[in-house]
Amino acid sequence: MLFMNEFILPLSFTLDLLFGDPGWVSHPVQWIGKLAQTTEERLRTTNLPLRLAGVLAVIIIVGGTAASAWLLITATSYMHRVAGLAVSIYLLYSSFAVRSLGDHAGAVQEALEAGEPELARQKVALMVGRDTATLDETGIALAATESVAENTVDGVTAPLFYALLFGPVGAITYKAINTLDSMFGHKNEQYREFGWASAKLDDIANYLPARLTVITIAVAAIIGKLRFFDIFKSVWKGARLHASPNSGYPESAFAGALGVTLGGPRSYDGEIHNAPELGVKPGQCSPLIVRQSIALMWMSAVLFLGAGMWIRHLLLS
Repeated sequence: MLFMNEFILPLSFTLDLLFGDPGWVSHPVQWIGKLAQTTEERLRTTNLPLRLAGVLAVIIIVGGTAASAWLLITATSYMHRVAGLAVSIYLLYSSFAVRSLGDHAGAVQEALEAGEPELARQKVALMVGRDTATLDETGIALAATESVAENTVDGVTAPLFYALLFGPVGAITYKAINTLDSMFGHKNEQYREFGWASAKLDDIANYLPARLTVITIAVAAIIGKLRFFDIFKSVWKGARLHASPNSGYPESAFAGALGVTLGGPRSYDGEIHNAPELGVKPGQCSPLIVRQSIALMWMSAVLFLGAGMWIRHLLLS
């Protein structure tokens, strides 16, 4: 039970495709976020060095999430097998973001196609951390496409990877790691030391999923009649130029498949940052590219799940 009955992963994945985030109940990531906030506040009142305090925060939050999920599944399974299955399905379902990621990007695409750039800026601001007020239509489409590419790992294939290996406990533990990186993994004065452990653990957790995702993106590109060979050229050329040791892989793969250049200058809090340009074609992003990126993300997700289930079955049979 703690690992996984064969049917609950595809069922949970299908629930996400159909319904998106379970907004009618409290999301586990919200619980993780509240625990992280409380833990940070308590640890910052101690006299511990900030880097050590950050390490303790990771142990408390990631370890607490894993232990809580294990105990919850165990306790409900003792009550009734169906209750344990329901909790397992819910934890898995809430770990995926295929539908919500596609919906957010689709809202940007639809606003651009309707000739409503201001609405598109509002929608893309929900997806990215960069300044969006002055983005033109190409910049809006670029931001949405990059967000889909990067989050194909964080919100889709990485939680699938850990679900395949360790079941619901693995998936929700990964979400805790990813949430901590989102909250603490900033290279600024406030979090450079406290968030060091969170950022490093997220880098480690995403190392294999990011690289395996390139393979599923390539197969998805064949199915979608996109640029298969340019994917590997783009990854070889640009993946390691990215500031993140992992995000460059899916972003380069998407750039190659879609025939566009991702990266370039962008503004954060009024300060211009130049991200490395990824891709092997000089194409610009557009509403069509956003639409294609969503389809590529969906197909990559389905392929990753299918391949993972097949390999898991071979190993366990």
